Parts: sequence; C-alpha cells; structure tokens
Amino acid sequence: MAEQHEKALVPQIRFTGFTDPWEQRKLGELCSFSKGCGYSKNDLRDQGTPIILYGRLYTNYETQIHSVDTFVKPLENSVYSEGGEVIIPASGETAEDISIASVVEKPGIILGGDLNVITSSADIDPVFLALELSYGKPHFDLAKRAQGKSVVHIHNEDIANVFFGHPNIAEQRRIGAFFDRLDSLITLHQRKYDKLCVLKKSMLDKMFPKGGSLYPEIRFAGFTDPWEQRKLGELTESYSGGTPAAGESEFYGGSIPFIRSAEIAAESTELFLTEKGYESSSARMVKPGDVLYALYGATSGEVAVSRQKGAINQAILAILPRDDCDARYITAWLRKQKGYIVTTYLQGGQGNLSGVIVKNLEVFIPSLPEQQKIGFMLSHLDSLITLHQRKLELLRNIKKSMLDKMFV
Repeated sequence: MAEQHEKALVPQIRFTGFTDPWEQRKLGELCSFSKGCGYSKNDLRDQGTPIILYGRLYTNYETQIHSVDTFVKPLENSVYSEGGEVIIPASGETAEDISIASVVEKPGIILGGDLNVITSSADIDPVFLALELSYGKPHFDLAKRAQGKSVVHIHNEDIANVFFGHPNIAEQRRIGAFFDRLDSLITLHQRKYDKLCVLKKSMLDKMFPKGGSLYPEIRFAGFTDPWEQRKLGELTESYSGGTPAAGESEFYGGSIPFIRSAEIAAESTELFLTEKGYESSSARMVKPGDVLYALYGATSGEVAVSRQKGAINQAILAILPRDDCDARYITAWLRKQKGYIVTTYLQGGQGNLSGVIVKNLEVFIPSLPEQQKIGFMLSHLDSLITLHQRKLELLRNIKKSMLDKMFV
C-alpha cells in the first residue's frame, strides 16, 4: 500500500498502482432501490425458506451475509434475493443502529419488509458500497437523515440523496477483498476465543467437587484419593498493604511499582513509590508468583498470580501458599468461587471483603501433584484465551484504522 497526502478526493492509504482521484456522486445516480416484503418475528419457524429481518443487521452485523438461520413459510408476494443486494434497515431504535449496510451474498433468501434494498450498477461493487455506507462519510450523512422519536426511519429517497465517493471498480474490489479477509481473521479468532471460554467454564465446573462430594466429576488419570476440605488460612500466609500519603510528592515517582487492585494481573503499574514512600507507609512487597486478591471496590473478588515485583496497597490481599499448596490451583479455585464469595459477603451495603473473610473460606483441595496439574491446565487455558483476546483487539484496531484511512 502507498501513503497519499493530497487534498483531492483520494484516501490516505490505498493499494499500489491506484492513483486516480475518486468520484463523488449521489447514490441515486449509481443504484436502484426497492423494498422487502412484510414479515415479522412471529412468522419465524424452525424450518422453511431463509429470511433476513431488519433486526439482524444491527444485532449481528456482518458486511457480507453468507448464511441465514431464520426461516419462514413464504408468502406469495415474497421478495427474494438474487445475490449481491445491499440492504439497510428501514427503522430501528437509533440512527446509528440503522445507518449500516450488508451484502446478501446468496440468491433465494427472502428480504423482510422493513429493509431498504439497493441494487448497484456494474460500476459499483456491492461489498465496497456496504463498507462505505457502514463506516465512511455516507454513514454519518445517512444517520443525519434518519427521522423519528421512539423509532427512527430511513427511506430509500434518503439513501438516494447521500453523496458517495468511489474509485474505479478494480480498486473497489481490492478494498472489499481486503476487508473480507480481515473480517474472516476476526471471526476465526472470535470463534477460538469463544470455544476456549466455554471449555474453561466447563473445566471449572467439572474439575472441582460439588454438592458435598469429595470427588470431582472429571480428573487427571492416576488420581483417585478423596479431596480434603480446609480453611484457606490453614494452607496459606496472607497480608495486605497500605498507601503512602497522597499529598507527599517525595513519596511517589521512584522505582518501586505500586500495584493497585485493578493491576493485579498486569505486567506494569501506573504509579511508582520512592524508598521513602514505601518505608513511611504500611505498603508491603510481593513477588512474581504470589497470589493477589482484590478486596475493595469494583474489582472485589478478582484474583491473579502476580507478574511483577512491587508494593501493594490495602485493597489487595497477598496470599502465599505453603509447601503443600499450589498458587495456580488456589487462584483457579478463588476464581471459580468468585460469584459465591461476592454474593455471600458483599450484600447489605458491605462493599469490601477482608483478610479475615478470605482466610476463613472453605477450600476443597487434592494432593499437591493433582493441584499442580489442575493449576497448570487452567493457567494454560487462561494464556490461550488472553492470546486470542489480544489478537482480536489488534485485528479490530487494524480494521478501525484502515476503515478510517482507506475511504475518502
């Protein structure tokens, strides 16, 4: 791709070999418009002819609709796709929700009545058209034209009057193919992420005893002994920290990372203490591998294995397992129990947990080797989930940046 910085109708970034300025014309000069036919959610069935209703576009947005899993018994006046139509909701709750477009890729799909249907000319690629209507300047123009109070509406004449910038058909197709590939990667990593989250939820449910049993539903081969029930305070040492006086500038800006409750899983911190700030307060040091448990505020009940050496404040409880207890296992158990702990101990206006509450929690615990296997497996799952989450964020940021720079 090559950078473009001219003031003419050219995007900031475009594919090599394309240099001509883009044209800008009203969509009514480039496309024809029609409407879908009347159906509602009440008409949906488990089987029948596939149909797209307007709600799909802004609840499950896709630039290209490849498959449809909603069906109806067709009516005589049904409007069927021929493949390549661009559709826009005719009504919805907000102008932003309905100022979006999708391409219906396959023929034979019924187009619901609350849809505006656009058929582009041979000079306009449907995917490019849908992208620019959803993300480019026409999107904002269309949103301004949407009218209504409790329900907003977009009419075909509104769409026809929107100005639309476009290059030649070859460049349009290159842009459409680029974003199609990017969307495929995003979908791939989203599916992997979702599957890993489901797997983790299942493992957390089945690898720990429940209902008073001392045996989990599934476990690693070679382990058959019953689990024990112990208080967390019998298995670990724990302490919380403190905060140096906020108004003392000489206490802050040093080299000691100051870990706050929202940073228990982070690799770095926003604040740093000086030696004087650390020594003047009840802040306590932790090291990588220690279990950190959030006691206060919005993060109450969150838990992580520390990834850095630093000082903690009073909102964090450091939990140091003894020799017969594995840190990753304790982390997994506390994470599994978060809902129960928060529901049980943060009711009635009480906004904080405490070290005493945490020490008295009853823990089901197997032998150390089995703890280590469980802790390692769940920790590995967490790493894979984080990896795909980061890839998703990166791909979405790339898409957002490219959408901003590849359209006029």
